[in-house]
Amino acid sequence: MDRPAEDDLKLLAEGIRAFVEAELAPHEALVERLDAVPEDLFREIQQKAIAGGFYALNMPEEHGGGGLNARERAVAEIEFGRTSRALGIICNRPAPILKACVGDQVDTYLRPTIRGERWECFALTEPGAGSDARAITTKAVVDGDDYVVNGTKQFITMAMRADFIILFAVTGVDETPKGPQKRITAFLVDKATPGIAVTPLDVLSNRGMKSCIISFDDVRVPKRNILGEEGGGFAIAKAWIFSGRVMLAANCVGLAERAMGMAAQWANTRVAFGKPIGQFQGTGFKLADMAMEIHATKLMVADAAAKMDAGTITQREASQVNLYGSEMVGRVTDNALQILGGMGVTKDLPLERFWRDARVERIWEGTSEIHRDIISKDVLREFRS
Repeated sequence: MDRPAEDDLKLLAEGIRAFVEAELAPHEALVERLDAVPEDLFREIQQKAIAGGFYALNMPEEHGGGGLNARERAVAEIEFGRTSRALGIICNRPAPILKACVGDQVDTYLRPTIRGERWECFALTEPGAGSDARAITTKAVVDGDDYVVNGTKQFITMAMRADFIILFAVTGVDETPKGPQKRITAFLVDKATPGIAVTPLDVLSNRGMKSCIISFDDVRVPKRNILGEEGGGFAIAKAWIFSGRVMLAANCVGLAERAMGMAAQWANTRVAFGKPIGQFQGTGFKLADMAMEIHATKLMVADAAAKMDAGTITQREASQVNLYGSEMVGRVTDNALQILGGMGVTKDLPLERFWRDARVERIWEGTSEIHRDIISKDVLREFRS
C-alpha cells in the first residue's frame, strides 16, 4: 500500500482515539445510568468535536465538512466504535443522502447540519416495513403546493434530538411489467410541523441513543422539500445504504477490539488452579478466534471502503461486510463475557453493555437473514448456466 497514505490513516485514527478516550469514554457510565445524554454534556462534546475537527467528517469540504473518503471514514468509525453509540453519535456523521440537497435546501438543511446547528433523523422503517422497505405505507398526497403526509415510522434513531426528518413516503403507484410498483419519494420535513408526534421506545441496546416512533397526521410538506426527484427516493438512498452497511462493520471492529482487550487483560491476571486463566486452552483459544475474526473484518472493511471510493462496490459486497462484522462482534462480546465469568454480567464492568449493544447490529442495517438472502441469490446468479 501507499506508505504516506497509510501514515495519514494512522494519524487520523490516533487523533480520534485520543478524542474518544478523553472526551467520550469518561461519560459512558453516566449515560448508561440515565439512559440519556444530559443536554449540557451533549453541547459540550459537540462543541469540542467541532473545534477539534471531528464533526461531520463524512460531509463535503465545500460545505464545511471533513471531506473524508470512505477509506478514511472507515478508520474513523473503528475509533468511534470504541465508545457507546450515544456518545459517538454526538460527533455527527450526517446521512450521506443529504448531499442530494439543492438550491435553498443546502442553506436550510445541509450546511446547518454540518455546522452542528441542526440535526437530522432518517425515517424509512415502519411497523409493517422493516427489511421489506418497499412495503412502506406512509403516504404523501399532493394538495396544491404541498404534500399531505399520513403514516407512522418506527425505530427511528435520534428522532427526539432531530429537528428535521428525512422522510420516505409513497407518492403514487406505477404500472410496470412486474406489476404495480410504489413510487417512493424522500422529503425534508421540519419536526416542528403541525401533526408530527415523536414517542421514544425502550430498547435493549444503545442506551441514551433513543429509537422512536414518529406519527404523521395530515402533515403538510411543501413540494420544494422533496429531496432528489419525486419517485426517486430509493435511488438516492442507495449511497446511504451501502455506506451505512460498511461503516456499521467498521464500528463493530472498534467495539470488538475493546471487548477483546478487556478479556485479554482479565485472562492475564485472573488466576485459577494456580495459573492465569489465559494459559488454559479453553480461554486462550477464544482470544485467538477473536483476534482472527477482528482482523478478517478489518480487511473486509478496508476492501469495501476502497471499492466505495472507486465506485465499484456491489450490493453483495456491502452485505457481506455488514453480515460478517455484525455477527463477529456478537461472537467476540459473548466470548469476552464468558472469559470474565460472573464479573462479565455485573454492571460494575462495561462488558455486559458491550454484549447488549452488539446484539442490535444483526438487525438494524438489514437483518442477517436479509444479507444472506442477497448474498446467496447473487452467488446463484453467478454460477447459473
